[in-house]
Amino acid sequence: MLAPHQFWQEIHAPGTFSPDPEAGFVDLYPALFHDGRQLALPIRVLPGGADRAVASLIINQASFAVEDALGAAMAEHARAFAPDVIVGVPTLGLPLAANVARRLGHTRMVALGTSRKFWYDDDLSEPLKSITTPGGEKRIYLDPRMLPLLEGRRFALVDDVVSTGASLASVLRLLRKAGLSPEAVVVAMVQGRKWEAQAAGVSVRGAIETPLLKREADGRWRPDAA
Repeated sequence: MLAPHQFWQEIHAPGTFSPDPEAGFVDLYPALFHDGRQLALPIRVLPGGADRAVASLIINQASFAVEDALGAAMAEHARAFAPDVIVGVPTLGLPLAANVARRLGHTRMVALGTSRKFWYDDDLSEPLKSITTPGGEKRIYLDPRMLPLLEGRRFALVDDVVSTGASLASVLRLLRKAGLSPEAVVVAMVQGRKWEAQAAGVSVRGAIETPLLKREADGRWRPDAA
């Protein structure tokens, strides 16, 4: 068992942890890279009940080695769509967006924001919610000064995790207000499949994938088929 501060600190060799969903999981879920390497993720119980959980990734608590491994895999996905610009989703998508943009040879990225600056236009904002941050409503903004960097150009949207798709839907609505649509959405982790209904036909790619989890009678966590 890993201590809380030990998660997200290293990429493990293939086979370090059992990835067998039939056997179930106790306190960590081993997410797989395409080459079989593993990233141990802590299992976090969701609010509102003790029988549903997710495998958690908090990228700003991860080692630089883990961020770089995820960034490299994400950049390969993004490169397939030949983006001119990378757009980062706050908060935890921003360091990944910078990592991916650098790997693609870009000199900058475009960051969306959740802090309203006085020159922002409320018409270029949307309410924002997330599965892991219940509570008060936030808003996401597109700085109007960034529009010339996106209009008529190919861009990919970068975030840390897509799960229910609620935050993704908010971002896509915001971009549509500005007459924009991404070529692709690239995330560090695709979580479950509930987000598919919110993707609005946009291709979504992830460095790693994890299921939503359900605690069963033996106390172990297994993929939730619901």
